[in-house]
Amino acid sequence: MIERFLLNQISASLFKGKVILLFGPRQVGKTTTIRELLKEYAKSALQLNADDPTVRRILDTPNTEQLRQIIGNYRIVFVDEAQQINSIGTTAKLMVDTFSDVQLILSGSSSFDLASVTQEPLTGRKRTFFMFPVSWMEWQNHVGYVRAEQDLENRLVFGLYPDVLNNPEDQEVVLREIADSYLYKDVLLYGNLKKPDEIRNLLQAIAFQVGNEVSYRELGQVTGLDPKTVGRYIDILEKAFIVFRLGSFSRNLRSEIRTGRKIYFYDNGIRNAVTGQLQPLSIRQDIGALWENFIICERKKRNSYKQYFANPFFWRTAQQQEVDYIEEFNGQLTAYEIKYSEKRKTKIPKTFINTYHAGAEVVNRMNFKDFLL
Repeated sequence: MIERFLLNQISASLFKGKVILLFGPRQVGKTTTIRELLKEYAKSALQLNADDPTVRRILDTPNTEQLRQIIGNYRIVFVDEAQQINSIGTTAKLMVDTFSDVQLILSGSSSFDLASVTQEPLTGRKRTFFMFPVSWMEWQNHVGYVRAEQDLENRLVFGLYPDVLNNPEDQEVVLREIADSYLYKDVLLYGNLKKPDEIRNLLQAIAFQVGNEVSYRELGQVTGLDPKTVGRYIDILEKAFIVFRLGSFSRNLRSEIRTGRKIYFYDNGIRNAVTGQLQPLSIRQDIGALWENFIICERKKRNSYKQYFANPFFWRTAQQQEVDYIEEFNGQLTAYEIKYSEKRKTKIPKTFINTYHAGAEVVNRMNFKDFLL
């Protein structure tokens, strides 16, 4: 088992009077991690899967006495795929208010329903965690520095889903299965979408734009969708933890692009499976896009797991001056240029550095571990 960084954080949050919510895409190891955590409480933990219709029925608006019978002598109740229970927010509130000595853990493979139905009932009563595909720091801790270094090119192509990592001989088959069987399940089901081809076409268009500023109007022209529908679909894809948006930074300069956005994938492998391009890195023409997606996604994981609350952006002006990635932390800005080759000369625009008194760093193949670890 690849030990996940969240394991210790969730363990330290038990029995603090809060419902634990664990969000993340399908197949990233949420259930495995919680089950590993509960081994210590083997005889006092009740594990329920809301894919089971009986579980959905008994947890849909139970009264206090019914909950008392369900919980029995258990100290922990873990409900997997909890978003499938219509009133799980109300049920969770009743449980945490009535049985304060019982730890409730809810996991969900999307933030569509679980986040919305628990937001108001569990205000002040929850601790939320996000789990992503395996991070670079988790992978390096698992296989060691040398093997991780040797494996980097594979990870840029095939990504870091646990099942892909655990089946290196069949990683292409496993990745395609994840992309085809699980990728669209939450999007189509919880987004109430009837046209999977539209989502696939949009994802492909986004995949070919990784690293570039995207326009909903231009994506609409490529896919045959109107800009409003493109925006709605992207919002759904983001809630399903397939892609995430990076906004543009703008404060002082009139020439700054104020409403731009870039879109990245949570996993390189999914991005490549969407485009059907899984050839080795050595013969690819999109190394720059793969590297940028990998670095920014891994930084997002790192900041989330280490609870480093920096605001992320990119920056561009009408004169085409650009910074790939910016973080604002405690009022201090740092600009990062992301280039795969350490031999490629890179200059961060002095306009940005001088205007905002920003720090500046280049992240390349040789020093990226400092940025991610």
